[in-house]
Amino acid sequence: MSQVDTPLTFTVRRHPPELIVPAKPTPRELKPLSDIDDQEGLRFLIPVIQFYRAGPKMGNKNPASVIREALAKVLVFYYPFAGRLKEGAARKLMVDCGGQGVLFVEAEADITLKQFGDTLQPPFPCLEELYDVPVPGSNGVLDSPLLLIQVTRLLCGGFIFALRLNHTMSDAQGLVQFMVALGEVAQGASAPSTLPVWQRELLFARDPPRVTCTHREYEEVADTKGTIIPLDDMTHRSFFFGPNEVLALRRFLPKHLKKCSTFEVLTACLWRCRTIALKPDPEEEMRIIFIVSARAKFNPPLPEGYYGNGFAFPVAISTAGDLCTKPLAHALEHVKKAKSDVNEEYMRSIADLMVTKGRPHFTVVRAYLVSDVTHVGFDVVDFGWGKAAYGGPAKGGVGPIPGLASFYIPVTNHKGESGIVVPICLPSVMMETFVKELNSMLAQDNSYQVLQEHNSHVLSRL
Repeated sequence: MSQVDTPLTFTVRRHPPELIVPAKPTPRELKPLSDIDDQEGLRFLIPVIQFYRAGPKMGNKNPASVIREALAKVLVFYYPFAGRLKEGAARKLMVDCGGQGVLFVEAEADITLKQFGDTLQPPFPCLEELYDVPVPGSNGVLDSPLLLIQVTRLLCGGFIFALRLNHTMSDAQGLVQFMVALGEVAQGASAPSTLPVWQRELLFARDPPRVTCTHREYEEVADTKGTIIPLDDMTHRSFFFGPNEVLALRRFLPKHLKKCSTFEVLTACLWRCRTIALKPDPEEEMRIIFIVSARAKFNPPLPEGYYGNGFAFPVAISTAGDLCTKPLAHALEHVKKAKSDVNEEYMRSIADLMVTKGRPHFTVVRAYLVSDVTHVGFDVVDFGWGKAAYGGPAKGGVGPIPGLASFYIPVTNHKGESGIVVPICLPSVMMETFVKELNSMLAQDNSYQVLQEHNSHVLSRL
């Protein structure tokens, strides 16, 4: 691999932060979240970032001004986003819809989009300068802005749209719905094409609650051997998986598993390689948690326009010894089984578990979480400057624990190939082992060289 160049740096000049309130009066009320929304594992702030090229048809319009004006208008429809979270009895979260406002920042950066490199993907340099606004009281879950938006103009006429969401309010699909609405209004629409639906009562716990399914993702697991990843000396890397890489992985599969999805085979591969890199005791149970949307699994499905959280965190579990020594099919079969468990009853059972168990966090001991956002639509959000050059998660980790999670993000690499980029965060020594193991799995054909060239390209611009 090529030698690492000096990291890209730039300066961001922020204007004073503003609170953008709905353009018209909105209902003053308390709106409870669902019992899927307010679980402990969603009580954090998650950043999303969109890169846009200059738009000739927009002339000299200031994207920050356009988006600021549209935001006030779209908050008339999505007025809960302008409220603040309160916690009631039994840790129940609700939105105080008082029109307090969304935090908005206009900024300029002394850099062009081209300087970010040919392939836009995490980890992004100076990320905190693009969304982490130092406003006292703005970084909490309760009594803080539920959305923060920073629009940073670039020297080339392009801009970066960064958004930070309180995850209890929406999942990725719900957030994209809001962002698309913002884009439509920014382009002149008087109302979003898909009107928002609150109806969080659809995912309230039953009365009386009854936990009918096994939910090992919420087990209390003691970290007896210190296997939670240390937070010091963490290395962030992104890995590209195009058709060649996925085909190389499929060659490990027996005939009865050939029809598995790309998500399934990629998840099994990463789980196995990461476990080998961590070097746990062979008898330790290792967990892979993944996001499975349940919106279409209800009868009837959750309504179009519903923008709350509508997914589960099913978990696959295997001993480290089996993961490391058995064929990839072993991990894959565990992944497929856990994914297939999610149905309407499973979701009802989770909601009931939340109210009976105090809204627990999914276990993070010996766990790794993956979330596929390749079909969510971040990259198609258009504020008038065209589709995003990159749209999606701003970084690989989820929540307060680096190294716990990865997103599967759609990208086109520097060779024009469409594929999936996966940000990985591991301690440096473990990352070396991870890369070695992954490369050995991809070395069935020229995919090894493809990955090497891609990672060399990534390293050369960090």
